Amino acid sequence: MIDGLRAITLDLDDTLWPIAPAIARAEAALHAWFVDHAPAVAHRYDVRALRELRDRVAHEHPQWSHDFTRIRHHSLQLALRECGHDEALADAAFDAFYRVRNELQLFEEVDEALRALSARVPLLALSNGNADLALAGVAQHFVGMVSARGVGVGKPDRRIFDHACAVLGLSPAQVLHVGDDWMLDVCGARAAGLHAAWLCRDPALRPPQHRPEVRVIRHLGELNALLPP
Repeated sequence: MIDGLRAITLDLDDTLWPIAPAIARAEAALHAWFVDHAPAVAHRYDVRALRELRDRVAHEHPQWSHDFTRIRHHSLQLALRECGHDEALADAAFDAFYRVRNELQLFEEVDEALRALSARVPLLALSNGNADLALAGVAQHFVGMVSARGVGVGKPDRRIFDHACAVLGLSPAQVLHVGDDWMLDVCGARAAGLHAAWLCRDPALRPPQHRPEVRVIRHLGELNALLPP
């Protein structure tokens, strides 16, 4: 149990759902959209090439590292421009990608765990990604979402954790952050003064650093034991 705990901030991608399969499906849907609406792009860029273009944009614009939406959208504009199509089509292309990106399969225990946890403490989503809680079907469990895109910085920058605490109206010592990424979630939260739990679903893995104050959990259901009665 964590004394004084009054809220939980939760990472999303690879914490509530596996993100790689969703991105793969979304990129395939994006390419299919180009086949129908901008065939020159589909001819020049296969799925892999579109991904590489997106990665190139991310590399060339590190100032956008907190904004996956902007990076992806800009890469679509570039592809359309290079192939002689109207750049304005990037909005519809991104929508085709984004809709499928949010067709997510929750990890097995997540739905039940979110229902139980949200009945006891406020849950706030805290993500570097660009998932949509409503489209993902989990919005009812959360009091809101703090995103890197909205704040202007991503984890592990302490400012995003400070912002989350301000949204909750709580001090960092009253908040537990939970996520799958040791550096972004655990180290970032601890540096900002929050409690931290590392979600590691692989029982063979151990924390990369010895930090006895960090809770290690294998599924979200274990969080119930950390909440005050």
